[in-house]
Amino acid sequence: MNIKDSVVLITGANRGLGLALTKALQLAGARKIYAAARDPSTVTLPGVHAIKLDVTNAADIAAAVQAAPDLTILINNAGISLGGSITGIDAVDKVRAELDANFYAPMAISTAFAPVLKANGGGAIVNVLSVLSWLTLPGTGTYSVSKAAAWAMTNGLRGELHAQGTQVLGAHMGLMDTDMTKGLEAAKANPADIAASILAALEANQDEVLTDETSRQVKAGINAPRPVYLGEPRA
Repeated sequence: MNIKDSVVLITGANRGLGLALTKALQLAGARKIYAAARDPSTVTLPGVHAIKLDVTNAADIAAAVQAAPDLTILINNAGISLGGSITGIDAVDKVRAELDANFYAPMAISTAFAPVLKANGGGAIVNVLSVLSWLTLPGTGTYSVSKAAAWAMTNGLRGELHAQGTQVLGAHMGLMDTDMTKGLEAAKANPADIAASILAALEANQDEVLTDETSRQVKAGINAPRPVYLGEPRA
């Protein structure tokens, strides 16, 4: 997928990885960038087309499709993390909200834009996933459910859109230094580095990208004698 002269829509483009991707796309020569956010006034980067898009709102999705008939690359970046455990008292409410934003929204947006991408030559969809698509850590239970579902959806989407020539790229990463991880004391990747890895994989026509050392270690751990997603063995 050529980024130069492409037309891109990024969800959650006002901050974090979305903002880093927007800046990287500008440097890479994208012709037009639709920077989508729930509140478009929060999109302050010059040279982009800010559009209103609450990814959980069907009317907003339909309006975005009408606003971007020239789209060639869709990046489903927006997401939430509520820090819920599977057995927590509010787990059902949290997982419903996270599924809405992290799974149902990118599925609905991808489905809505698929005909647009087909009409414009196939194009590409990038779904921002996580190492928590593959494993669950303490306090990430409900979020991991939503990201595992998003990973499965990404793989299904790739097969279904193959015939129309649409590249579907799943991007995995560990913790990034963004608002979502504020307050967590752990090593965090620079969103600019993650964005660069995603764009390189997109241009290399890849289907999956492990954007940092954490994602590479976790993926390798899936094939360990005791797969990493099983956690610590019982005594």
